[in-house]
Amino acid sequence: MGNRVDAVLAGLPDVRAWQEPLYRDLHQHPELSHQEHRTAGLVATRLADAGVDVHTGIGGTGVVGVLRNGDGPRVLLRADMDALPVTEATGLPYASAEPGVMHACGHDVHVTCLLGATELLARATQHWSGTLVALFQHAEEVGDGARGMVDDGLADLVGPVDVALAQHVGPAPAGMLGVHSGPFLSAADSMRITVYGRGGHGSMPQATVDPVVLAAMIVIRLQTIVSREIAPTETVVLTVGSIRSGMKSNVIGDHAVLELNLRTYDAAVRTAVLDAIRRIVVAECQASDSPPKDPEFELYDSFPLTVNDDDVTARVHQAFTEFFGARVQTIGQATASEDFSDIPAAFGAPYTYWAIGGIDPQKYRTAAEADRVSIDIPVNHSPGFAPEIQPTLDVGTQALVVAALSWL
Repeated sequence: MGNRVDAVLAGLPDVRAWQEPLYRDLHQHPELSHQEHRTAGLVATRLADAGVDVHTGIGGTGVVGVLRNGDGPRVLLRADMDALPVTEATGLPYASAEPGVMHACGHDVHVTCLLGATELLARATQHWSGTLVALFQHAEEVGDGARGMVDDGLADLVGPVDVALAQHVGPAPAGMLGVHSGPFLSAADSMRITVYGRGGHGSMPQATVDPVVLAAMIVIRLQTIVSREIAPTETVVLTVGSIRSGMKSNVIGDHAVLELNLRTYDAAVRTAVLDAIRRIVVAECQASDSPPKDPEFELYDSFPLTVNDDDVTARVHQAFTEFFGARVQTIGQATASEDFSDIPAAFGAPYTYWAIGGIDPQKYRTAAEADRVSIDIPVNHSPGFAPEIQPTLDVGTQALVVAALSWL
């Protein structure tokens, strides 16, 4: 496969010439979930210029490019496009021009790399055969973009798919790649819980049912789910990220709202934890003599479990090792979450999802030597997260081409 890969990647210098300016442009003009209109337009134009059949508006702002090149396997490559409600603090000359919005998770890298890989494959069709599906997904950050594209008839539009592949940039040295077989990214669920009390004057708490105290007791008791109800061999993260109640120091409000986030790797464990949350909340409401109004539970921003197929991962791992050598590492599970797996599930196709580094290698090495990686290295979703343009774009583009050519 080496000669074919080299032949396809021979055009990388030409692609790099437009990739780097495009990346800066995307980073400077981030768009939130379901608002990726400008980004989708740039993607569609670039795909059309490469001679790819383009389909837009799938599930909202999703874009798909289909490149048919004779008989052979059908490979889907996916990139996500949306940004986050984060105020950028990188100080870069191409920092976000949109107040309060930032590409803080590297989706601008993903888009740029997939566009580059698609053009390289389109320019070198004599070296492969089959069908390439380049899918640019909207609204990953809120967990419903993939399902939206599926519900809008993605499978009927594209046809069968033999394998699906995707990648994510993260806080590791640029130039490195990480692969993992089996459960990789956790399932995630966010829950909004409203509990009710009886409001009144802060000087007369005996005449009230204080929802702040009730919420505090719930938070403390929820910590026992992971420590006392789930086996130590299971990985579970349960975080209460927000509590809101009342408006004034001497006024006891009549309700409190808690928002929590759950990460799990097993469907039965997920069900057990969600059941335990409801049981504890109801019990604490009863213990506090909450008035006769039941607590309310709302699940939102749910993400599926990402389970990399063993055979697909082994095939990609081998191809990566042949091309990248020692820069490829086997990595562990991550408690981040993704909705990518909803796409291959719609096709009944196996998949794998890998990681690429985006941090300046010397900066990372210095931080590691001082045991300050967790302090000095910005992570995804933080205001300071900004991948190094190179070699991140080159490696991300090469990885997609190498993985795709493992089948095509």
